[in-house]
Amino acid sequence: MPRKGMRSIFFKSSSPSPNSSPSRSIPPSPNRTFSESLMDENFEIAESLITKWDADTSPYAKITSLFHEDRHEAKRYLSSVRDLQSAMHHLITQNAASEKLVRGQNLMQMAMHRLEKEFYQLLSINRESLDPESVSARSSRSSAARSSVSDLSEDESDDEFRVAGESNSEVERVSSIAMADLKAIADCMISSGYGKECVKIYKIIRKSIVDETLYHLGLERLTLSQAQKMDWEVMELKIKSWLNAVKVAVKTLFYGERILCDDVFSSSASIRESCFDDISREAAISLFAFPEIVAKCKKSPEKMFRTLDLYEAISGLWPEIESIFSDESTSAVRSQAITSLIKLGEAVRTMLTDFETAIQKESSKTAVPGGGVHPLTRYVMNYISFLTDYSGVLADIVADWPLVVQAPLPESYFGSPDLDDSPISVRIAWLILVLLCKLDGKAEHHKDVALSYLFLANNLQYVVVKIRTSNLKLHLGDDWVAKHESKVKQYAANYERMGWSKVFESLPENPTAEISPEQARDCFRKFNAAFDAAYKKQSSWVVSDPKLRDEIRVSLAKKLGSAYQDFYDKNRAGVRQVAGSVSCVRYSPDDMGNYLSDLFYGTGVAGTGSVSSSPSPSHSRGRHSG
Repeated sequence: MPRKGMRSIFFKSSSPSPNSSPSRSIPPSPNRTFSESLMDENFEIAESLITKWDADTSPYAKITSLFHEDRHEAKRYLSSVRDLQSAMHHLITQNAASEKLVRGQNLMQMAMHRLEKEFYQLLSINRESLDPESVSARSSRSSAARSSVSDLSEDESDDEFRVAGESNSEVERVSSIAMADLKAIADCMISSGYGKECVKIYKIIRKSIVDETLYHLGLERLTLSQAQKMDWEVMELKIKSWLNAVKVAVKTLFYGERILCDDVFSSSASIRESCFDDISREAAISLFAFPEIVAKCKKSPEKMFRTLDLYEAISGLWPEIESIFSDESTSAVRSQAITSLIKLGEAVRTMLTDFETAIQKESSKTAVPGGGVHPLTRYVMNYISFLTDYSGVLADIVADWPLVVQAPLPESYFGSPDLDDSPISVRIAWLILVLLCKLDGKAEHHKDVALSYLFLANNLQYVVVKIRTSNLKLHLGDDWVAKHESKVKQYAANYERMGWSKVFESLPENPTAEISPEQARDCFRKFNAAFDAAYKKQSSWVVSDPKLRDEIRVSLAKKLGSAYQDFYDKNRAGVRQVAGSVSCVRYSPDDMGNYLSDLFYGTGVAGTGSVSSSPSPSHSRGRHSG
């Protein structure tokens, strides 16, 4: 027992098991020290195991994997190599010219050659179980699992790989075992001065896996020249592929490689850093260079949302990027990701400016049929509404990009007390103001003043509804919506006043006043002519929004219908007593109500004087849904 205790202090070697190759104990002689005898025994044990697994001398060792065949013997093999190294270090201090050093060096080279082969085989055979997804999944469940995988030293009990057995799947169990074996070999080779050979093998195999994985994810290297020559449809497909792949690449591929590298080379921080850098840096820089290339291509408003997708993807993954590529050697990866974010942000700003300019320069002079919603209104509001889906990243992009305008902004359009005055909200409000100013100019293309007001009501209603029913309301606020709803009502009132003024003027100011049958007859004739003209003109006009359509019709029915009802009830009987005046009363109040209910669908069907009690089928088929 005292002897074993002394051995463990000096050499940390275990006694060979009954299954190990036989070795002889060398008792100390009067001329030999006790430590010399132990050193000789370590040499004998190491030589026995190392030569047994020497592929140059053993056909069995040539075709068999030590770690796959007998992991317990693999444990003893590594232990004997460490003991051999300790013995050689001890011998150097005692007798640097000893022939045993040459013998020990030959054995060490033989062992390192074997371990190189085992390391290569473990990496190659376990490509599937050591795929980044399995490694990262295992690490995510328990970081303790990584730290519990320690050296294959003699002090470990036979259940040192219990962590592997506790894995949630067979793949992860195999992965855990493989990682433990790789770490044990790497520790042994590095401590023996053969880390360079070990790292070379690791880099070649794992780098090929990184490149292969990115290829299968659909990522390809693209130059700026190639990108600039691509049609946008082709580039958009490549962006979609990149967006689908980047999350997997960062959170699974590079994260898994980082974990595996840190595990296998946990004994050397410098080797860990250098190894992961060589494996991942080139591929990661290429991955994060793609968004920069996209940002440098020709810009147009329709490319805005894919550009924002790219920005959002990188900014969302930044914590992982910063953590995985935290070493100084991989700082170029972080720099490339930041550069891409900067270039994408600049591209977004340029496109926002171009979008504003495009609104201002929209030059179509064709009036919208029926005073309906202008295509520019739909396009701009849909575009701005989609922008709010990216409020988070847009806030970052425009944070230090103040809005510069030549004149103070009108409070009615912009100064809501509950308006979120963040840079993105200010920018959105400004773009909507630019649109509304443009629509004021478009209204002039309608030669009929009443129709121009109906056009403004239609378009502002579309804007208000879009804001009220989307995230835009969060940026503009309830007060903004309320003020512009009042503006819609004002436009609608102006339309009624201008479009129906002659009809109102055809009736007496006081519809119930006493007038002669002849005067009443003339009023009916004037009303018929004015109503026919107004209806004929406005039968092709449209109000797309159902709520606004009903509000205008109800308002007209209330004002015009009430006045005509009073006049009709007061004078119908008297007019019929005048010879030849029966045909002058062409519209009953119900008839007129039916005609009014047919308006604003844009059917283009004028009244014929033959009125039914309900809108005609042709009118019903022509109604717009808005």
